[in-house]
Amino acid sequence: MMSNVTDTPAAVVGYDAFVTVRWSDMDAFQHINHARMVTLLEEARIDWLLSEGSENSSLITSAFIADIHVQYRGQLRHSDSPLRITMWIAKHRAVDFTIGYEVRGARTPITDRPAVTATTQMAVADVDAQRLRRITATEREYLTRWSRT
Repeated sequence: MMSNVTDTPAAVVGYDAFVTVRWSDMDAFQHINHARMVTLLEEARIDWLLSEGSENSSLITSAFIADIHVQYRGQLRHSDSPLRITMWIAKHRAVDFTIGYEVRGARTPITDRPAVTATTQMAVADVDAQRLRRITATEREYLTRWSRT
C-alpha cells in the first residue's frame, strides 16, 4: 500500500491510499464484493491514521465503527487495482468523527466521478472502562486538519 496527500485542488483536503485488490475480493460477477469493499476501506483508513506515526494511533486503538454507509455508483473490478481511496474528515464531534471516502481505480482521473462513496462514523472509547470518551485536543487538531469545510 502506498499513500500520499491527494493531488486534488488545494482547496479540497484528502488523503489518498492506494490499496491492492486481491482475487479473493471479487464476487461471482467479477466485481469487488461488498464485504471485501468494507475491508479495503478499513485498510485505507488504518494506513491514513498511522501515516504520521504513532501520535494518532489512539484513533485506531480506541475507536470503533458506530455506523457505515457504502454507495456503489459504478463497477470496480480486479483490473482497476490498485484502488485510489481518498479520505477526509466529514465531521467530528465530542466523542465521534465521520470519515468520507471516494473510491476510484488508480488510473481513473481524480476529476471523474468515484465508483464508490462511503462514510464511516467512528466513536472513541475508553477501552478499559468500556465507555465512550471525549476526543483529546491532539486528536481534534488532527481531525480538524483533515476536515473539508
